[in-house]
Amino acid sequence: MPSSRVIALVAGEASGDLLGAQLVTALKALHPDLQFEGVAGPRMIKAGVKPLYPISRLAVSGYWDVLWHLRDILAIRQSLKTHWSHNPPLAFIGIDAPDFNLQLEKFLKRQQIPIIHYVSPSIWAWRAERIDLIRQAVDRMLTLFPFETAIYEKAGIPVSYVGHPLADLLSGFGSQRSSRVGLDLEVDRPLVALLPGSRLGELKSLGQLFIQSAKRIHQQWPQVQFVAPMASLMTRALFEKALEKEKFPFVKILDGQSHEAILAADVALVASGTATLETALLQTPMVISYRLPWFNWLLMKPRAYLPYVGLPNILAGESIVPELLQTQATAERLSDAVMDLLRDPEKQKKMKAHFSHILQSLKQDAAVKAAKAVSEHLRLLP
Repeated sequence: MPSSRVIALVAGEASGDLLGAQLVTALKALHPDLQFEGVAGPRMIKAGVKPLYPISRLAVSGYWDVLWHLRDILAIRQSLKTHWSHNPPLAFIGIDAPDFNLQLEKFLKRQQIPIIHYVSPSIWAWRAERIDLIRQAVDRMLTLFPFETAIYEKAGIPVSYVGHPLADLLSGFGSQRSSRVGLDLEVDRPLVALLPGSRLGELKSLGQLFIQSAKRIHQQWPQVQFVAPMASLMTRALFEKALEKEKFPFVKILDGQSHEAILAADVALVASGTATLETALLQTPMVISYRLPWFNWLLMKPRAYLPYVGLPNILAGESIVPELLQTQATAERLSDAVMDLLRDPEKQKKMKAHFSHILQSLKQDAAVKAAKAVSEHLRLLP
């Protein structure tokens, strides 16, 4: 039985590192005597988590990348099982990364260690069969989206809706005009933001396609400006290479500053993922696109349960944002969809109204709410 004042945590990528850091900070404000250890990134380490392993050891994506690193990943999980079996923490908090965390949680739960999982796996979109594993592995689920609670209540799994930290972060972030001035962009010309993804695989799949789409827009509407925030030096180099190949010098590339770029834009062309939620929370109209390697697409498509992949559409429960995926993701279709939005202020207004509702529903002071849910579950509150 756990008797220490140590909370164990495992985050698997950068978004989990941010969530973990915010949660640790909020928990320390409630309980200064708590200590934290686990798999952590730079933000979590700065917040006070003792790193047993760096987050980079788990930050892999795609089937082949996971297979390539599988031996190392399994060794880390076994090492954590051994460590926390011999040194039981007060609780374990798995932050997203379900493929790694759920099996670890299942094992630790058998050791009578309380298990909290922060960020529901997307069982509402695909792989609904994982609800049985979650029931075996998790004592309480903390969800980011309000519609997720009903799934866990129906399955008899204790659940707390805490809201999404991005909604807290991005509410009142700035104005379109101030963002354009800050990024040295022309204030009075139409602006399209290109966000082809933060991973190299996404850039390889979507970077040149998004540039070709911008090229078609430019040919038909030369006044339009383009801005592309890049997540790393490697993604920037790949994107610049694609620009040279397409002989299209009319894109201003940024190092980071994705939120500023989205806010500055009239319309964004966005790779499906968290960036679509960020774009909705910043109230910028968008077109969503994605391409997977065909092997991955054939594996995942039959297991999908919703007609949408974009988070704004899933949250709205209807198609409010155009989605052009796989074979539909062509430069012609993407450029036409972007120009259709640029030329139709009424469509932009309707989309922004949906986005405003999404923002208000997700803005819950998530880190504090999550910390209180953890405290209440562990009966730590005075």
